[in-house]
Amino acid sequence: MNQIQRLFDIDPWKIRTTTLDKQNRRLQESLTSIGNGYMGLRGNFEETYSGDHHKGTYLAGIWYPDKTRVGWWKNGYPDYFGKVINAIDFLQMKIFINEVEVDLAKQEMVDFELELNMQNGVLSRSFTVVLGDAKVRFSFERFLSIVKKELAVIKLTAECLSGDATIKIISSLDNNIQNEDSNYEEMFWIEKERGHKEEISFLTAQTVPNNFGIEQFSITAAMKHLGTLEAQVQHDDQLIVSEQFEWTLTAGEAAEVEKRVVILTSRDLPEAKQREAAAELLTTYDQTYDELYKEQSAAWAKRWELADVLIEGDDEAQQGIRYNIFQLFSTYYGDDERLNIGPKGFTGEKYGGATYWDTEAYAVPMYLALAKPEVSKNLLKYRHNQLPEAKINAQKQGLKGALYPMVTFTGIECHNEWEITFEEIHRNGAIAYAIYNYTNYTGDDNYLKQEGLEVLTEIARFWADRVHFSKRNQKYMIHGVTGPNEYENNINNNWYTNTIARWVLKYTLENYLRYQDSTSVIITKEEQVKWQDIIENMYLPEDKELGVFVQHDTFLDKDLMPVSDLAPEDRPLNQKWSWDKILRSCFIKQADVLQGIYFFNDQFSIEEKKRNFEFYEPMTVHESSLSPSVHAVLAAELGKEEKSVEMYQRTARLDLDNYNNDTQDGLHITSMTGSWLAIVQGFAQMKTFNNKLSFAPFLPSKWQSYSFHINYRGRLIAVAVNGDEVALSLKEGTPFNVDIYNQTVELVNEVTVPLIKEG
Repeated sequence: MNQIQRLFDIDPWKIRTTTLDKQNRRLQESLTSIGNGYMGLRGNFEETYSGDHHKGTYLAGIWYPDKTRVGWWKNGYPDYFGKVINAIDFLQMKIFINEVEVDLAKQEMVDFELELNMQNGVLSRSFTVVLGDAKVRFSFERFLSIVKKELAVIKLTAECLSGDATIKIISSLDNNIQNEDSNYEEMFWIEKERGHKEEISFLTAQTVPNNFGIEQFSITAAMKHLGTLEAQVQHDDQLIVSEQFEWTLTAGEAAEVEKRVVILTSRDLPEAKQREAAAELLTTYDQTYDELYKEQSAAWAKRWELADVLIEGDDEAQQGIRYNIFQLFSTYYGDDERLNIGPKGFTGEKYGGATYWDTEAYAVPMYLALAKPEVSKNLLKYRHNQLPEAKINAQKQGLKGALYPMVTFTGIECHNEWEITFEEIHRNGAIAYAIYNYTNYTGDDNYLKQEGLEVLTEIARFWADRVHFSKRNQKYMIHGVTGPNEYENNINNNWYTNTIARWVLKYTLENYLRYQDSTSVIITKEEQVKWQDIIENMYLPEDKELGVFVQHDTFLDKDLMPVSDLAPEDRPLNQKWSWDKILRSCFIKQADVLQGIYFFNDQFSIEEKKRNFEFYEPMTVHESSLSPSVHAVLAAELGKEEKSVEMYQRTARLDLDNYNNDTQDGLHITSMTGSWLAIVQGFAQMKTFNNKLSFAPFLPSKWQSYSFHINYRGRLIAVAVNGDEVALSLKEGTPFNVDIYNQTVELVNEVTVPLIKEG
C-alpha cells in the first residue's frame, strides 16, 4: 500500500485545515479547486504568494495547439499537442499593510483557516498578520456561480484587531499568464484591448496565431467592486488592468470589498461584442452578496438532492464520495454538447487535452444515473460531431473507418507519445461501448439506430482493417498495441483490445441488421461476411491450465510475482523505476483483462471472474486512477468485501489522500466517478443487463448504512441499505419489475427485503 498524504481534516461536507503547508502548497491548491462547468480555478491565493505554487485559471473550450515536441519525427505524428490554456488571473488582490506587502510565503501569520464547503461550492480562507503595532485579520470568500455561469464573486474583509493600519488593495485582471506545460515556453496570449469605463474595468486578450488552422480564441474579463471604499486609482499595463483602494483602520474597525468578475469568450460571443455584453451582465447581476450566496447554495442543494450518497458510520468514506461528486459536477453538468470531461477539469494542465476515453468508460454510467438522459446524450453527440475528424485520424495511419483520438479538442488526435497515440487503440471500443451503455440503460434506441450506427459502423471498419489474419494459427490477430495497462507497450494480442474489437463488430452488425430499414448507413454484403468471419475467428489468448484469459501473448513468460513482494520504497513505480524496467515487469498499472470482464459482466461465469481476479489483482499496483473502481466492483460481486472496501477507499480518496503522489498537478476528475461506481455497481451490485435492473447489496462492516438515488428509464428510485434490510422506493415514474438477490419483485411504492450477509 502506498503512503497516503492527508492535508485536510475529515468532515462529511467540508475539506478544512488550519495549516498553511508551504511544502505542499500545490497539493493544497489542487484540492481546493472550484469550477462551474464554464470556468474554474485552482485554490490560489488572492494576495501575493512568492513561494512555490501553480497559478491556474481555465475556461471551458479554450485551448491552444502547441507545436509537437518529439525526439524523432515519425510519419503520422500529430502536428500539434492540444493544451488546456491557462487564462486570466481574475482573483488577484495584492494587499499592503502600512506599505508592506502581505506575502504568506515570507511573513508569519496566525489563525490560518482554509475551507471548501462542498454543499455550496464556496471556498473561504482567513488569517491574521502582525506588522509592527498593527494586527489585522483578513477573511476571503469566493465562488463561481452555477446559476450565472459567467460570474465569479470574491469578498475580502479586513479587520484591525490592534494598532493602526493603512491597508491598500490593488485588485487586478492579469493575463500575463504562461502555461507550465508549454512545449517551447511560449506565451499563448496577446492583448487586444484594456481600459476603464465608470465603475467597470475590462481586459480583452486573444490567443496568439498558430500555423494549424485552429481558431484564435478571444476572451474578455470585466470587473467591478462593491463595499466600504471607492476606487482611488485606476491603472494598467500590458495585459493587466487594476483598481487601487485604501483604508485607514484603527483597532475594532473593519472594512470589506466585494469583487465581481464576468468572463466572456469567443466560443459564445464575437470579440467585438464582448466588452459591452460583459459590462451589461455586471450591471444586470445586481443582487446583494447575500442574495447571490443564497442562490448559489440553493442551486447546489438541488443538485445534491439527487446526487448525494449518504454514508453513516464512516466519515472518511462520506467525505470522499461527496468530494468526488462535487468536483465532477463543478467540471461538467451537461449544459453544452460542445464540451466533454477533461481528465484534470479546471484543476491543472497535465495531460493537456480535453477528452480521453475515460469519459465513455467511467463517466457515462454515473451521469446516466444522476442526470437527465440529455446529459449523457450530449456526451455521445460530442463524438458523433467529431466523426469526420476521427476518419482523418484513421486515414493518417493508412486505415479505413474511424479512429477516435486519445486526446482531443476537435476530434483530431493531438497527443504526441507513440505508445499512446498509435498503440492505445482500445479507446475506439470505449466510444462504441458508451453507445451500448446509453441504449441499454435508458431503453432509448433512437440514437443507436441513427447517429449511433454511423459511429459504430466507422469504428467497426477500423477494426476490420486493423486486424490481420494469421495463416499459421488460422485466427485474426491485432499486433502492436498498448492496452489499458500502460505498463506494457507494443504488445501482441492484448486480450482486452481483441475482445472489444470483436464485440464492436458483433454489436454493429447485429444492430445494422435490426435497423437497416431506418438508418442511412450501408454496410455491404462483402463487409458483413468479412466482419462475421472476424467475429468467429478472433484470437483471444487464454490459458486453460490456469483458467485465465491471458493479458497478451507473452505475459505468462514474465517473472510473475505479487505486488506484496515489492519494497515500499519502490512505489509508485512510475516515479521510482526506469520505463524499461517497468515494461519488463509483470506489474499492472490498471485493470486490463478485468476491464473487459467489467464491461461485459453478464458474458462470464462467476468462476471465470474469480479465477481472473485472483490471478491479476495481486500483480496490480493501481497506479492509474482508473484502476481501483473496476476492482472494487468485481471484488464486491465475488464476495471479497475487504478488497472491495480497500479499492473503494482508494478511488474515493485518491486525491484527498494523494495516493499516487501526483495530485499536486491537478485532480483526477474523470476517475472520480469510480467512487460512485464502487458503491452503486459494487457494494449495491446494481446491474442493468438485458433490460433488467437488479441489485444484490452488501453493507461494509464499518458502515451503519448507505443510500443513494438513481434515474432509470423515466423513474427516480431511492436505494437504502442498513444492517438489517434493503429498501427500494419508487419516487417518480411508473411501477416496474426489479430483481433483488435474484428474486423478481414489483416496485410500486416501496419494497423492503432482508439484507443478505456474507457467510
